[in-house]
Amino acid sequence: MNQSPFRVAIILIVAIAGILFAAPNFLPKDVQDSLPGWLPKPGLVLGLDLQGGSHLLLGVDENSIVSQRLSDVRRDARNVLANQNGIGNIITTDDAKRAIYIELTDPAQKEQAMTALQGIQNTVNNSLFSTGVGVNELAFSDMPDGRIQIALTPEGITQRMSSLVSQSVEVIRNRIDELGTTEPTIQRQGDTRVLVQVPGFGDSTRLKNIVSQTARLTFHMVYPGLTADQAEAQGLPAGTMILPSQDGTRELLYEDVALGGESLVDAQPSYDSQRGIPVVSFKFDTRGAITFGEITSANVGKRFAIVLDNTVITAPVIQQPITGGTGQISGNFTTASANDLAVLLRAGALPASLNVIEERTVDASLGADSIRAGVTAGVVASVLVVSFMIIAYGVWGVFANVSLILNVILIFGALSVLGSTLTLPGIAGIVLTIGMAVDANVLIYERMREEQRAGRTPLQAINAGFERAWGTIVDSHLTQLVAAVVLYFMGSGPVQGFAVTLGLGILTSLFTSYTVTSYQVNLWYKRVRPKTLKIQHFRFIPDGTTIPFMKISRYVIALSIIMSVVSIGAAYFKGFNLGIDFVGGTAIELQHTGGPADVGQVRTLLDGLELGEIQVQGFGTPEDVLVRVQAQQGGEGADQIAVQKVKDALASADYVERRTEAVSGTVSGELAWTGTLAVIIALGCILLYIWFRFEWQFALAAVTTTSHDIIMTIGLFSLTGLEFNLSSIAAVLTLVGLSLNETVVVSDRIRENLRKHRKMPLPELIDLSINQTIVRTSLTQFTVLLALVPLVLFGGEVLRSFTIAMTFGSLVGMYSSVIINGPILINFGLKQKTEEEEAAAKKEKATDGASV
Repeated sequence: MNQSPFRVAIILIVAIAGILFAAPNFLPKDVQDSLPGWLPKPGLVLGLDLQGGSHLLLGVDENSIVSQRLSDVRRDARNVLANQNGIGNIITTDDAKRAIYIELTDPAQKEQAMTALQGIQNTVNNSLFSTGVGVNELAFSDMPDGRIQIALTPEGITQRMSSLVSQSVEVIRNRIDELGTTEPTIQRQGDTRVLVQVPGFGDSTRLKNIVSQTARLTFHMVYPGLTADQAEAQGLPAGTMILPSQDGTRELLYEDVALGGESLVDAQPSYDSQRGIPVVSFKFDTRGAITFGEITSANVGKRFAIVLDNTVITAPVIQQPITGGTGQISGNFTTASANDLAVLLRAGALPASLNVIEERTVDASLGADSIRAGVTAGVVASVLVVSFMIIAYGVWGVFANVSLILNVILIFGALSVLGSTLTLPGIAGIVLTIGMAVDANVLIYERMREEQRAGRTPLQAINAGFERAWGTIVDSHLTQLVAAVVLYFMGSGPVQGFAVTLGLGILTSLFTSYTVTSYQVNLWYKRVRPKTLKIQHFRFIPDGTTIPFMKISRYVIALSIIMSVVSIGAAYFKGFNLGIDFVGGTAIELQHTGGPADVGQVRTLLDGLELGEIQVQGFGTPEDVLVRVQAQQGGEGADQIAVQKVKDALASADYVERRTEAVSGTVSGELAWTGTLAVIIALGCILLYIWFRFEWQFALAAVTTTSHDIIMTIGLFSLTGLEFNLSSIAAVLTLVGLSLNETVVVSDRIRENLRKHRKMPLPELIDLSINQTIVRTSLTQFTVLLALVPLVLFGGEVLRSFTIAMTFGSLVGMYSSVIINGPILINFGLKQKTEEEEAAAKKEKATDGASV
């Protein structure tokens, strides 16, 4: 209770800083712009689910990279052998083995050919290491049948893909900058993926076309005298290829690129007044203009093809030399498509093909609805928790509420400083923190009441309450923090937003619930100087209960075993209603603009699309409907076509898209594995922490009770058919933290009583410990429910399964911590120690720690 000036200064500085950093985020835009320069600028960014926008996860197409690279190697090998050394050869490609095979017309020239081919070896630097040592991209082999094999090395492919992803990030950034959007996020994910998030950009189809189209522009001479069909029948002439044309025909072209799009310096949409069609005008740099002039001068009267992504856009006849370095691309363009092509050409070609493997699009109106839902749930939860604390604790509840309000301010301030993105699950994390943050205050207050009943003076009771509750508070908060950290690193997207707010809330509540509350109590005590402390005004369970938990535990454990078996059986035989996060496919939320949606009509409209299994269900309000389409055969491209078919079929019936989520089978498998691994890692980390802080029996009992809670919650998903998605994993991991919070509090009291009552029978001691903490457990569980129930009722349909699972899991967690944890401790061999045994154990533990 001795409040040093330094501690007071820290509280004031932190509180003022939190307000200064948090407040600007809630001011209107025009007020934000007029703030003085010395004030912090708003740093909090609304997620796509709150402001609308598009989220794309793009994956580099490894097969196309390999195919293109083999084509380049084949061309280089033919040039080196035939053109430079006069060695006759026949080259074939095997994409499966990622190699080309060279058959020499004169086998006696093999040694000369092998020497010449070494000149096309390419060494690429491996960015994973800082040694600067490169890896060879090609491997040369002399085959038993006399052919020469040139294969791409796995190391070379990996490094090339890594390099191409880095280049792709810059090209995509240039393209999106051309669109004039604000605050886009373009970042690399791993070695083969690029994440693109564009807030406020609602046209997801256009964004996908802009971002994922390779836009590789090349110029080729058309092979004269033969059509594509004739060449295919007779055999392709050496150095030629057949490409499809935009008009539905095919063209026979020379493989050699006469000129590449990298020589372009500008491209603009324009209009051909003579033909009355939109076109794209382009301009070459100096070197490209010279090359273009030389090609057109030498080939007057011949056809010259303009190729975009292996499709011939146009192949006009060169009428005269073009020496000005400018040209025009004409095709089946609309004004919008001509503008988009100009954007692509100005930004440059992607170095590799990118596939959309995950897509999440939210309409701005749905984002506004989500904000309203989150704010409503937050306000209702705050009012309920604040009111209950005042009813239960009077002036002490006011102290807790002041700390709670400051805690929420600090969360928003920290989010602003970090430049974090606030998502709807993030708001749920803040609301959950409101319910959990008062737990530390309840622990402190209940400890004060115990100390006062034990005969201590008010000042002694206050000091003892803060001191003796601190260890339990730290243990319970750290176990929850472990779950939040694992969730952040193993989760993705909005789930990470939940982990950030939950983790920050846990850390800030350690400061506010202890330091800030103790400061308020200090000021109050100095002013009032009470004879006795009247801390609690209301409780669910009276003091001094002697409920025989151990006597009824055998029946309760038998019931838990039965329920666990039912849960496991339901999960095995009935399965889950898995979301697209885990099975792949597409979920499209639509709203009927003409009144309540007709689910039967939607099914009828979609029946003839031949897209496999399609699920249609009501979702949220009567006007909303959710359509789920299974993952299509043919990969990501087929999924995109399926989405467009659904939108087109329902547009005529006045259904408008509000949200789209598309996940490929590859990503869904990764998410399922990552989610399972996250739960295992969280349990392992918590096992080690409790083992270190308590005894091994406490650690195993905590993991056993937590596993029980997870099994019961998973059974809820299976039996009720609630959708099990990535948010459900977040619910399970948060449940791990909540369940352990209750378990740690009870275990801490058991450990304390083991030292106080060395001769008391263990079952009686465990009963005593549970009865001593049951008042606190019931009060904190009720505050958590006061936060969760508004989330269930007002948090929106997107979070429904998450919040229901959290509510159910928190109740199961209290049940297991109170009734199941104690008997398990006895079964694991927990024993009371004499003073000599405890001293020896402490010495041994200290020795082990020193040796480590």
